[in-house]
Amino acid sequence: MANSATASPITRVSMSRLLIPIVALSLGLLTVGLFALTLGIPRLSLAELWVVLGQRGDAQAQLVVWELRIPRLVLGVMAGAALGLAGLLLQDSLRNDLAGPELIGVSSGAAVVVVATVVLGTPFPLSFVPWLALLGGLTGGGITLLALRRITNPASLALTGAGVSALLNAFVIALISIGAPFQTNLLFTYLLGSLANRTWDYVWVVVPWVVIGIPLALACARVLNILQLGDETAEGLGVNVLRTRVMIVLLSAALVAAIVAACGPIGFVALLSPHLARRILNTSDARLTLPLTAMVGATLLCTADLLARQALAPLELPVGAWTTLLGGPMLLFLLRQRSAMWR
Repeated sequence: MANSATASPITRVSMSRLLIPIVALSLGLLTVGLFALTLGIPRLSLAELWVVLGQRGDAQAQLVVWELRIPRLVLGVMAGAALGLAGLLLQDSLRNDLAGPELIGVSSGAAVVVVATVVLGTPFPLSFVPWLALLGGLTGGGITLLALRRITNPASLALTGAGVSALLNAFVIALISIGAPFQTNLLFTYLLGSLANRTWDYVWVVVPWVVIGIPLALACARVLNILQLGDETAEGLGVNVLRTRVMIVLLSAALVAAIVAACGPIGFVALLSPHLARRILNTSDARLTLPLTAMVGATLLCTADLLARQALAPLELPVGAWTTLLGGPMLLFLLRQRSAMWR
């Protein structure tokens, strides 16, 4: 995936290659954000939205925009960026383009713990739930990686991760079955991944994790480029491969844990975003793909959430259903490409 060019300084040409898609995605995200803030009940024009953003005008419109639509949009941006970066960290550190939190058991492991806290009625504050989700995510991902002899084999990773995820999902269903009847619909919606009814409380739970985690992820660019050269080469360049890989996987799991705690296990954003970023830039240089992946993830998730709200309005599907509709075919395409290479 990487070559000697990845070790050279970023040139002005490389920066321009990054700047153009960043600007394009920023404009796209801004457009999606305006639609997200104006569409729905009540429906607002841009002029009315400007009045409401100034905390003037209709009190109901102010309540809907400031307490429901804006936190939902902010959470979508943070969740998409965090998931995209988590996917790229896993794929580049494990040198496996099928690595993703939903495919190696991280998301499922985190979901088990979050569902358990709800069903069992444990008295944990909302701000503590991401730490519990991190423990579950590391357990699920650790089981998958320990069960593999060669983590660079995409087929083995996909099959082993599917098996671990299926086992963990069975635990989730078992937990839901013993829960109170009023919890069932809520938890099933959560398991698909949803941004609906997310208030500022959920935003503030996620903020510390992304404020710390995203800069740390961007700072991993150099070591990710070295890891892409192979374990022996990385060791020769002075990198402790095992320790570095464990730390990067831990960082990826931390980003995922916060999002799973607040939004549920939203699928395929982490898998799809890095691939789109690499194809847009036509490079695997992590110094370029990391920031673009964050933008792709944010735009992808916010667009999917807008579809979730408006495509079948007034009925709303969980955003995870839409990301799965996008990511599922992508996974099949990647597997088909891999099988063609092995022939």
